[in-house]
Amino acid sequence: MDTTKFDVLGVGNAIVDVLAKASDSFIEEQRTFGMEKGGMTLIDADRAEDLYSLMNASTEMSGGSTANTLACLASMGGKGTFIGKVADDQLGKIFSHDLQSQGIEFNTAPLVGSKATARCLVLITPDAERTMNTFLGACTELTSDDIEEDQIRESKVVYLEGYLFDPPHAKDAFYKTAAITKAAGRQLALSLSDPFCVERHRDDFKDLIFNHVDILFANQDELCALMETDFDTACDNIANKCEVAAITKGAQGSLIIKGGERTLIDSVKPEELVDTTGAGDAYAAGFLFGYTNGKDMSVCGKYGSIAAAEVISHIGPRPSKSLADLIKHI
Repeated sequence: MDTTKFDVLGVGNAIVDVLAKASDSFIEEQRTFGMEKGGMTLIDADRAEDLYSLMNASTEMSGGSTANTLACLASMGGKGTFIGKVADDQLGKIFSHDLQSQGIEFNTAPLVGSKATARCLVLITPDAERTMNTFLGACTELTSDDIEEDQIRESKVVYLEGYLFDPPHAKDAFYKTAAITKAAGRQLALSLSDPFCVERHRDDFKDLIFNHVDILFANQDELCALMETDFDTACDNIANKCEVAAITKGAQGSLIIKGGERTLIDSVKPEELVDTTGAGDAYAAGFLFGYTNGKDMSVCGKYGSIAAAEVISHIGPRPSKSLADLIKHI
């Protein structure tokens, strides 16, 4: 008898995105502060304030990689629950309200104290590439005490984002989650998040993937950074390290590796390419919706491609149309 209440439990950084358009020359000017086009740079509160003052007119909306995935999952009709740390402030209330309004359970106690809710300053260049600058704030206070064993037991898949390794206490939460997930007989999924994140935590990621992870999500650059080799060799090497690896390749679609089988999935062309923020998060949502509903790998991948195409057709990382309507013909 299935005792699960949720399709996916997501554990991740609770972040509000501040999105603005920017020129390539502006990104280039900011390289002296560690900014890399297309990447994610960690910044402190002072840098966040300075950068915000330089940005063009912006839009605020709830983000965070895992929370974006759960929002897309909910839009498909899936049931999700989230563990992440916000502060007891206005941005924290916005984040909580946005998740709960989509039917996603979120009960993690907010932080009361000096640290503010995390924000990510997202700069979108004319080619639709997103460059992220993240102030982690309250996220750094997520600890293993916030991990609820019952939530894990009630979920089919537990999904972790690689970015969660950046806050020091969160790493303990990561390993506690992995241990409980394994003991409960649930599936553990991991998104590698960002090539620079992989560089920061390669050895820890390898330990997790080789010993705990059932489903790995990565893009081409992240996989190569993890395995420290070319793409074809990296695919060969990852094949026997986890049950499933879903590797996205941008406009070239994705590759799903399951044991000895490889499934190529075509990308879906968006109505208009506007903002690539959240593309990988949306792909993971589509895949996991299919996976938790017993679909084969090709259907899981198609769901992922459809979700990603919708999200990159507008500003912001969460769907503006019903993804359930978009996938019903598959």
